[in-house]
Amino acid sequence: MTRVRCIVFNAALGALDYRVPTGMDAPPGSVVVLPLGPRQILGLVWDEGELPGDDYPEHKLRAVLEVLPVPPLPAPLRRLISWCADYYLAPLSAVARMALSSSAALKGGGTVTEYRLTGEEPARMTPQRLQALDLLQGEQATMRELAEIAGVSEAVLRGMLGQGLLEPVLVDSDRPYPAPDPQFAAPDLAEQQAAAAADMVAAVKAHRFQPFLLDGVTGSGKTETYFEAVAAALEAGRQVLVLLPEIALTAAFLSRFEKRFGTQPVTWHSSLKASERRRAWRQVAFGGARVVVGARSALFLPFADLGLIVVDEAHEIAFKQDDGVRYNARDVAVMRGHFEAVPVVLASATPALESLQMAEAGRYTRLVLPSRFGGALLPKIAVVNLTEMQPPRGRWLAPPLVEALADRLDKGEQSLLFLNRRGYAPLTLCRHCGFRFKCPNCSAWLVEHRLSQRLACHHCGHEVPPPPVCPECGEPDCLVACGPGVERIADEVGELMPGARVAVVTSDTLASPAAAAEFVAQAEAKAIDVIVGTQLVTKGFHFPELTLVGVVDADMGLDGGDLRAAERTYQQIAQVAGRAGRGAKPGEVLIQTRHPKAAVIAALASGDRDAFYAAETEARREAGAPPFGRWAAIIVSSEDEAEARDAARAIGGAQPREPGVLILGPAPAPLSLLRGRHRYRLLIAARRTAEVQKLIKGWLAPLRFPPGVRVAVDIDPYSFV
Repeated sequence: MTRVRCIVFNAALGALDYRVPTGMDAPPGSVVVLPLGPRQILGLVWDEGELPGDDYPEHKLRAVLEVLPVPPLPAPLRRLISWCADYYLAPLSAVARMALSSSAALKGGGTVTEYRLTGEEPARMTPQRLQALDLLQGEQATMRELAEIAGVSEAVLRGMLGQGLLEPVLVDSDRPYPAPDPQFAAPDLAEQQAAAAADMVAAVKAHRFQPFLLDGVTGSGKTETYFEAVAAALEAGRQVLVLLPEIALTAAFLSRFEKRFGTQPVTWHSSLKASERRRAWRQVAFGGARVVVGARSALFLPFADLGLIVVDEAHEIAFKQDDGVRYNARDVAVMRGHFEAVPVVLASATPALESLQMAEAGRYTRLVLPSRFGGALLPKIAVVNLTEMQPPRGRWLAPPLVEALADRLDKGEQSLLFLNRRGYAPLTLCRHCGFRFKCPNCSAWLVEHRLSQRLACHHCGHEVPPPPVCPECGEPDCLVACGPGVERIADEVGELMPGARVAVVTSDTLASPAAAAEFVAQAEAKAIDVIVGTQLVTKGFHFPELTLVGVVDADMGLDGGDLRAAERTYQQIAQVAGRAGRGAKPGEVLIQTRHPKAAVIAALASGDRDAFYAAETEARREAGAPPFGRWAAIIVSSEDEAEARDAARAIGGAQPREPGVLILGPAPAPLSLLRGRHRYRLLIAARRTAEVQKLIKGWLAPLRFPPGVRVAVDIDPYSFV
């Protein structure tokens, strides 16, 4: 009889011991079915001696019921899960659950029944059937997934199945993916690219951990350069993981990958159908998925033989998860590379200050691509001082930018206007009584979205249609939109240039890889003259005919007390500026600002990135802020405001006194109400060598709170709302 200690996916239970019956093999990492009272639950066999627990007599232990037919989670992944739980102070079960992210995949192979349109015309048409026939063209999925796509009930689809409008298709859930060919279309690299690629290829062939910072200006060919390391891993028969910050970038990346390797990689993101997730997870675990491209959650997939990890646009804040397990995928990717003994490539034109400091300290190998590929020049950047060249009343585009837009339209070239604010206007109020539309669940204003005719909260998703009269005073036709969003800028372009074909690009309009692919196709076909977008357009897109970029409000990101505000502003504007002039035609960037002498604006205008980063580094060093110090946040929340306040005060009252550790708060969070929960925050600022996790564990462990109170810990926070 063998005793095993298992993780079960209920943090309140802790680890549980079971016995393995004779003839059953359950090594560490095995996914097992366990009895718990009258129920059966999922568990994960863990390494002996790694989990605390009581050693009950073996004859009292219940038996493992079943070992599920998937490979055990590999030892490096188990080490990563343990490290994440310890470093981010998250329940081990919550981290482990991210590795078992497709419950259907755990049940083994077999077939799945999916459905598709037959092309037959219905004998009787209804509005629901018409909608389904329109939205399901080219789709094949389970009945439930088709119902979600079509926005109709399953009953409607089953009626269509009975009428012969849908047909079943039996799909092998374990069918292999086409293998990428590392020699399919080997590129002709520039000298600097070839040198950088050679260093990464050598690390792949040596099967050693080595973090690289691939630091190249926009348009320098970073993707083609690290593709050589991908090819080396494929030639060695190993797997590759590429992380992207946004699923909207997936479509453009897939196209570039297919041109280089002859087939598309396996994708992993939230928009996948359940059957696609099942197939991808199992092929990753069994080694059949050679290259996986995905969002941050792909980092916890159970690769059978990982040979390389790439984090593209590694500076992006989207790699930091701000709920559940609050981890930074960029940093966790480096740790997974360490445990797997494989190289990790962090690629960016505007690296995070933390990454640059790691390179400065010699812990990362910095590879620099200082010029654009193929002789293309970086765009010319100019500042438009809004205090001197104001837009006309009710407008947001200054005359120099309007003139530049008209010039590009006359030349048949494309332009891009950047404003990191979705919707039409950030605030709607009544001009009669001053009433402002506020979210009932959050301390935030409702944003007007005129394209979809709604007022929406961007924090909790609450939506209402714009009312015909003021809810407060009842006055009709009195609602005023205050401030611009991208939709309002698009309207302004349409009014100024009626013939311009304008596309609004945000997470609302590019909500899926398919929508992103359609946008890219239209832009490449020159069916769009002016792109108006948020931060979604600042990275990853390559349009040779785009020669003008206008930054509508460069100062917006500098508001507030965010530690990284200047760095983020620089990264966003530098990235969006990099969309201009990527082809043969020169590019121009106009930055509208009311603070032209601000350090970040001056650095952008002069193109002196190194001077900006040097000044930012010294400011952080003097303040003892990351990367020269450690920060952590404690967030207390409850649906009852008094309960949240009292719990936060109890935590503040019990704070430890440690040299080199400063604890600020508790104070109401800037977003003091979020999704119906009142929030308070404490900030821990400590010297770099401080054992912050140990301090927080000892601090919070003795405290007890009412059931409605949640206490979350955010190590290395990026959000301060």
